[in-house]
Order: sequence, then C-alpha cells, then structure tokens
Amino acid sequence: MKDVMAKLENPVLMATIGGAQGLRGEVRAKAYTADPTALGDYGNLHSTDGRTFEILDIREMKNVVVVRFRGINDRNAAEALNGLELYIERDNLPDEELEEDEFFYADLEGLEALDDQGVSYGTVTGVFDFGAGDLLELKGPGKRPVLIPFSEVSVLDIDLEGGTITIDPLAAGLVDGEDDGPKFTPDKPKKKK
Repeated sequence: MKDVMAKLENPVLMATIGGAQGLRGEVRAKAYTADPTALGDYGNLHSTDGRTFEILDIREMKNVVVVRFRGINDRNAAEALNGLELYIERDNLPDEELEEDEFFYADLEGLEALDDQGVSYGTVTGVFDFGAGDLLELKGPGKRPVLIPFSEVSVLDIDLEGGTITIDPLAAGLVDGEDDGPKFTPDKPKKKK
C-alpha cells in the first residue's frame, strides 16, 4: 500500500482514534477542530499507513465524537484503529473563515523564531497542548528541541508571509535575565541565647 502522507504536502492532524464504541464498528475519537462534529466537513481523512477514511456518521459524546467510517463494520475492526492519527491536506482547510489575525497551528510549523535583534532561536517544528496552555517546539541546527509558551508575552509577532515569528527570549525562558542583584533577601538566622 502506498504512503498517503508522502502525497500530502502539508498534513494537518485532525483527530486521534480512541477505543471502539458499541458492536457495529463505531469508534470514539478526539477531534482537533473547533466544532468536533465538523470533522467530516473537510473530506476524507488519511492515516500515515496509507489508508483513507470516509466518515459516514458522526455525533458528539462528552469530550469526544463517535464516528462510523465506511468499511469498519464490527467491533474488532474498530478496536484495530485505536490510537490511529488521521490527517487532511492543509489546503482542505477553509482560509476564508479566518479573521485577519487568525491562523491554523499547522501554518506555524516551519516559521523561523527570531528575537527583535534578528537572532535566530530555531524553527517551529510543532505546536503542543499538554493541558496547561499551548507550547511551540523550536529546533535549531545541531540543537535539541525546546518548548516555549505560545503566549502574547513570549511570541510578540507572527509573520506568515515573511516566514517568521518574533519572540521575547527572556519571556520564553530561552535566556536568563541579567543579574540585577537579589530581589529577595532572606532574614539572617537568629542566634540562640
């Protein structure tokens, strides 16, 4: 089977399949869309192993959506999909719905992270949310990846056309602040009498 991901120039992760739901081949999935039930509005979904998935039915259930795919007709087939990540081509995402200062996280990948002096801190290689806020992963040549907060304090400007983001390296935790002396001086220990 041919690798579909090689065909997708800019794959965007849309969902991760969880466990089976019921006996008729439905699965629970974590959708990464603003409206989870809109997952099927972007066309067929693709896995990294070359399979294509067509959504026949989708409904919301608590924190996930329950999806029925064409060709997945029993619990065993549904269980075999557990953990599978599903993608679409970036071009399938509707840009016309974006406001002037909005973007898709996938658009950030590949942007160079510069400070206000033009010093490069690497390239954005991923956007993550582990529950405490969004993080950008930066990777420079010959350096280990680092995570910085994706906040207005750390990321000052995003220039998609120019291919850069402007960051504050101090706020992002990439450099230590200048030593202005201690900001807190503990009390001296008292002598026993």
